[in-house]
Order: sequence, then C-alpha cells, then structure tokens
Amino acid sequence: MEAHTIRKRNTSVSVRFHDMPDFDVFAKDCPSRDVFAHVTGRWGALVLGRLRPEPQRFGEIRRQVEGISDRMLTQTLRTLVDDGLVSRYSAGTNPPHTEYRLTEVGASIADAVLRLADAVQTAMPRVAPGA
Repeated sequence: MEAHTIRKRNTSVSVRFHDMPDFDVFAKDCPSRDVFAHVTGRWGALVLGRLRPEPQRFGEIRRQVEGISDRMLTQTLRTLVDDGLVSRYSAGTNPPHTEYRLTEVGASIADAVLRLADAVQTAMPRVAPGA
C-alpha cells in the first residue's frame, strides 16, 4: 500500500491511502481550499506556469512574471514550497546559487494552469473583443 505525505507549513505527516480523508475545495474547513487559493491567487498560477519548462532562479522568475514585486515573489515562492508544489534547491557554489523547481505534483498542477491560460488566451477575442 502506498503512503502519501501531506505538508502544511514545515510539518509533514505520512498516511496510507486508505487513511486519506476526502478533500473538497468547496468545503470551508478543508485544507485543500488553502492550497487551491494559493494556486489560483493573483501570483501563484503565474509563478507555477513560469516554472513549468525548467527550474529557475529568483531573478529569472521575477523577469518573466511581469509586475510582481520582490516581496510578493518571495512570499509566493515560500507558500508554494510549504504546500509541496515547488522545491527550493541551493547549490553549494560561491556565490550561492538557488533554484526553484516544480515537484511532481506541482508540475501536474502547472500543466492544468497552463491549459487554463491557453483557454483564456484563445477565448479573448470572444470575451473581450476590443482588447
């Protein structure tokens, strides 16, 4: 039987699949709602989408996600790392070199985000004809 790890703010708990609770993002007290909010918030989806092709450094992400401040990018990355969607890797180089990359589940969610972004871009002529 497979085990699954649930992470929430620097703690992890391993549970067996048969012990897994049912998650429902529409239920107000479900922890999946928090992760859903982090993914669909103003910056989460954009950061996940930009990390999809390959791992990137902080400055690369900031340049590709136009309009995000250093503070918001730091906060967004920290939240996505805590949620288990992004991993932070520090190479032991001088000067230090830190990269952010999607975890397996983060890549799956990023794929869904990119499909949604494509659908929105494709629909733009019909939903906002003057844009």
